[in-house]
Amino acid sequence: MPDRVVVFIDAQNVYRGARNAFFGDKGLHPLGQIDPIAVAELICGRGLAADSRVLHEVRIYTGRPDSTRDPRAYGPHMRQCAAWEKSGVVVVPRALRYPFDWPRQKAEEKGIDVALAVDFIAGAIEDAWDVGVIFSTDTDLRPALEYVASKFPVRPRAEVAAWKSPVANRQLTIRGPRRIWCHFLDRSDYDSVCDERDYNQS
Repeated sequence: MPDRVVVFIDAQNVYRGARNAFFGDKGLHPLGQIDPIAVAELICGRGLAADSRVLHEVRIYTGRPDSTRDPRAYGPHMRQCAAWEKSGVVVVPRALRYPFDWPRQKAEEKGIDVALAVDFIAGAIEDAWDVGVIFSTDTDLRPALEYVASKFPVRPRAEVAAWKSPVANRQLTIRGPRRIWCHFLDRSDYDSVCDERDYNQS
């Protein structure tokens, strides 16, 4: 049977990473957006033994604006999440934390990395996947990768994905003698999986 691949996407990290890697964090808001299913299929079709893998699930982790405090951000966010869910993505939202002087200071994501890490480890322990790919460069996720890599030396297999450009060549790594496979995605890859929709438009 083919290996079941689950791709775990840190939405804001991937979005910001694409903007920094390919657009200098400038340009219209949709620049940096991805189609989660398309990027997961691209990742699933690459790397070691790609011909013996099947995409099993795509999970995306995202901060959720407050509908009362920030309705202008909440509406587009919900439209984007609805599009993701319609395509078959599992969306895992966490409420944004608003500082006392918001909006002078931006709302912050809290618990996204923890939720992703817990699901990643739980899925490995519960035999929910054979290959788990974390698409993020958030170093807070390193302990989850290290745990799975050390606990399961052969299977399930932990991998990562990251954007690659002349100004971005960063990936999640783990300490110790073991190494994990990284699916580097360049500008042509981004162009093939980008989502150009403007979710500000209802």
